[in-house]
Amino acid sequence: MDRNTISGLVLIFVILIGFSYFNKPSKEEVEAAKRKRDSIEQVQAEQQRIAEQKAKEVTTPKEQEKPDSTVANSTSVENRKDEYGAFGDAAVGTEKFITMENNLMKVKVSTKGGRIYSVELKDYKTYDGKPLILFKGDANRFGLNFFSQNRSIETDNLYFTPSVSEDSLVVTGPKVPKGKEGRIGFNEDHPGKSKTLTMRVNAGNGKFIEYVYTMKYNSYMMGFNIRSKGLSQLTGQNAYMSFNWAIDVPRQEKKSKYGEDRYTTIYYKYHQDEVNSLSSSKSDSKDLTTAVKWIGFKQLFFSSILIADNSFTSAKIKNDKTEDNPNYLGHFSADVSIPVDNAQTQEVPMEMFFGPNQYNVLKQYKLQLDQELNLGWTVIGWVNKYIVIPAFDFLRRYINNFGIIILLLTIYIKLIISPFTYKSFLSQAKMRALKPEIDEIKAKYGKDKSMEAQQATMALYKKAGVNPMGGCLPMLFQFPILIAMFRFFPVSIELRQQSFLWAHDLSSYDSIFHLPFTIPFYGDHVSLFCLLMTVTNVFYIKMNNEMNAAGTQQMPGMKTMMYMMPVMFLFIFNNYAAGLSLYYFLSLLFTFLQMFIFKKAIDEDKIRKQITAKQKKPAKKSKFQKRLEDMARQRGMEAPKK
Repeated sequence: MDRNTISGLVLIFVILIGFSYFNKPSKEEVEAAKRKRDSIEQVQAEQQRIAEQKAKEVTTPKEQEKPDSTVANSTSVENRKDEYGAFGDAAVGTEKFITMENNLMKVKVSTKGGRIYSVELKDYKTYDGKPLILFKGDANRFGLNFFSQNRSIETDNLYFTPSVSEDSLVVTGPKVPKGKEGRIGFNEDHPGKSKTLTMRVNAGNGKFIEYVYTMKYNSYMMGFNIRSKGLSQLTGQNAYMSFNWAIDVPRQEKKSKYGEDRYTTIYYKYHQDEVNSLSSSKSDSKDLTTAVKWIGFKQLFFSSILIADNSFTSAKIKNDKTEDNPNYLGHFSADVSIPVDNAQTQEVPMEMFFGPNQYNVLKQYKLQLDQELNLGWTVIGWVNKYIVIPAFDFLRRYINNFGIIILLLTIYIKLIISPFTYKSFLSQAKMRALKPEIDEIKAKYGKDKSMEAQQATMALYKKAGVNPMGGCLPMLFQFPILIAMFRFFPVSIELRQQSFLWAHDLSSYDSIFHLPFTIPFYGDHVSLFCLLMTVTNVFYIKMNNEMNAAGTQQMPGMKTMMYMMPVMFLFIFNNYAAGLSLYYFLSLLFTFLQMFIFKKAIDEDKIRKQITAKQKKPAKKSKFQKRLEDMARQRGMEAPKK
């Protein structure tokens, strides 16, 4: 190693020593770093404690009404207050409940977290007759999460102080010790103005966070505002807080293959854009990175929807589906991002809908909430919204029996498409009148010249003025109605728990016999309405094939396929709503009646004479055909002679 190399190494060593000495942190910087590290460790420890506590809450059932819950067993009061900094005084308290109630719903609010603890819809019951509660319990989340003074604050763990508007009626709840529960209700004879409940958590020196709940009489919509004062002084400027809303979704209906599980998921609407949803068949999640207008936790017949007055900045939503759980359908969660205003005071106005998925109820708010029903796209949706639902609602005003309503609805729809059905039968009569000529063409060309036979048959149809596709015209108009009914009946809450004959609930499958085993794709029961529909459909296809023998001879493979359809419907509709099978069964019966009437009204001998007379007339050529013939004739005249 030469002198230059040694000198270089010594110089580098001196520079490193000097750099370390002059950049050594001061005593104040060391203490600040230590405080920051300790704060981070405290936040992580608190988050771990909360996660362990929630895991314990999920596995351990809790009492509906709880005694005083002051502090965690393993944490002293002073340490708990220190963990929450400016919100320390609110970290210790006693949980109480205030119930806000109108004529439609009961909303129970807890002082712990100031959150909505449970929601009950008063006009509805579960399939087994219990009170219908959209969500309930400590495992659900409803609160803000943000960082304040290097601490992770979750308002679900803080105790709020309630206050009510002067005109609100507050009384002690029944069967509850005095001071444990209050009630805010309405005088139904004179409901008056809306009722307001304010839940406040203080952070000292005039700083606070408030949840303001507003309830109106005869409304499923509830006002929900988040107010704060001086919050930016605790969180820092340009900060964000998250509003966490999560519920365990309880099962409300009888378990079925095509029932509640199939329609339960999270819907959302982007600001000034369309409504979308997560998958309803499996667990799913999505980051909504642009402005969101509302987020809905939707079940088959009921929804809980969080609605922004303007829009949410962004959100994360997640649908965790559960399989084979007799009590719950899954776990829904929404993490909504809310910016912290640097101003002294801030208000985030929102609304919450807790109610039935009834088209007219959702439609009245003009927020596209009705698209949660998924009545079908474009033409299918129009048929439901402008033909089926208006007729259904009209009949409901005068008739209480929903089986009779479905019967009258069937007649109404069959009358609408009867002109097209008549055209179909007339076309089939013309085809039968041409059957002797068609048989002659087949005999002439035989099986070896099927293409020539088909061309000759089409020429015969053209000369006789018969459209072989005329019988498909009513199907073209009936198909959207068939699909519309397929969409409408399973989601129609009006049919829920309505009985007819042996069906106890027209919104679910009817069963006359439970099998001791399960047939794949069919189920473990026998639906009589589905069976009647299948048998009637087989007879209809048989009769239709006999009346349209010429058409079925042209396409023999189609005959077998048509008989396969009723078998497919038997497997599909056995688990579908009984109201849907009843409608299809009645529709087929009325089709038989129409066939009998049209057969009497249509004189096939007269049609035969008209077709014969038309065949004798020279066929009229279209302008396009004449032009082609003129061009061909002119080309032949101009061709050079050899």
